[in-house]
Amino acid sequence: MNFKFFPHTADDIATMLGRCGVKGIDDLYADVPEEVRLQGDYDLPEAMSEVELRAWFDCLGKKNRLLTCFAGAGVYDHYVPAVVPFVCARSEYLTSYTPYQAEVSQGTLHYIFEYQSMMAELTGMEVSNASMYDGTTATAEAAMMAVAAARKANRVLVSATVDKKTLSVVQTYAHVHGFEVGIIAGDQGVTCADDLREMVEQGGVAGVIVQQPNRYGIVEDFTSFADTCHQAKALFIVNSVAADLALLKTPGEWGADVAVGEAQSLGIPMSYGGPYLGYMCTTEKLVRKMPGRIVGQTVDSEGRRAFVLTLQAREQHIRRQKATSNICSNESLLALWVTIYMSIMGKEGLKEAAQRSFDGAHQLHDALIATGKFTELYDRPFFNEFCLSYKGDVPALLKKLADNGILGGVDMGNNVIMIAVTEQRSAEELNQYVGLV
Repeated sequence: MNFKFFPHTADDIATMLGRCGVKGIDDLYADVPEEVRLQGDYDLPEAMSEVELRAWFDCLGKKNRLLTCFAGAGVYDHYVPAVVPFVCARSEYLTSYTPYQAEVSQGTLHYIFEYQSMMAELTGMEVSNASMYDGTTATAEAAMMAVAAARKANRVLVSATVDKKTLSVVQTYAHVHGFEVGIIAGDQGVTCADDLREMVEQGGVAGVIVQQPNRYGIVEDFTSFADTCHQAKALFIVNSVAADLALLKTPGEWGADVAVGEAQSLGIPMSYGGPYLGYMCTTEKLVRKMPGRIVGQTVDSEGRRAFVLTLQAREQHIRRQKATSNICSNESLLALWVTIYMSIMGKEGLKEAAQRSFDGAHQLHDALIATGKFTELYDRPFFNEFCLSYKGDVPALLKKLADNGILGGVDMGNNVIMIAVTEQRSAEELNQYVGLV
């Protein structure tokens, strides 16, 4: 198949295939299962005028159903102030890329610096970077940091109460980069402290990863966890939903060495799955082990405030073998989005949104228990997300809710449903949910 906009000639393609040691394109993709390959041509319409194209997309958009969202599991339906997308849509932000020439990228460096400052304060840590794809890969990068910092230790422990998606990504990184992953047992929905202690005492542990709130929405007590890790010279890594830290005890207060997680909850729309933004904050002594870039503040030759790329440990900036990570994209547009959101909300606004989410979740939780159709999965404290056992068919319940305009939650299997509430959910919507079960 020939494409007139592709610059490669048949000879170019033959040369590249020969270098790869294969005879044809089909051989190149031999490892890709047949069932996931595109069969036939793309289903694209013929060329249209602007008016026709707009009408076509309008019809396409109407196929989407906008549901009232009670689903979470890492992505949450928070309010986005109108000024945030307005500012981010300005051309100087929307079209900018990575600040290779720092001296002429002062605007970009300025907001990255402000983002770092805000995230460090939110997490209670000393240093933040601004180059993580999402919460799962940020966590995997933290695991790699732990191994790099430990040098001789080659094992990272992950709590069984960490989101399975995050665990899967960490295991993928481990497979490629050659370190081991061990699973700390859960105990009634929380990390088993005794199992953590026993596994750490066996030796060879570079880092320990826990999640707050955990995969069940439970707020865990990490008292003594940091001491257990540090006595064995292992790093204590806490993955958190960013917005929840407005009210919860911060990773810094728990004694964490690294704080990571997903920042989507800080005003980034759900957007059918992305783009999102991972964050990573550490103690100052680990700053040179961090992936990505760190922007610092200084003064120029005339004494004026200026911003610089203090550290840039990406392979695009330095030799690949010296890089701390192969992350090479720039997530700073999402960092700007989060920065504007936090600036507009302020500390009290972030706390209020978190409190409303907490209150709404507990109101819905109690109302569902009162119906007699639900029971506690684990009788533990939770924030804005909780798991309940349903005395019935969870898929059927979720379908009934969806038919009535509600995305009712996440099916966790074994008749367990996970439900999330944010500040966007009204009392009427909570009552409608209860009335439908």
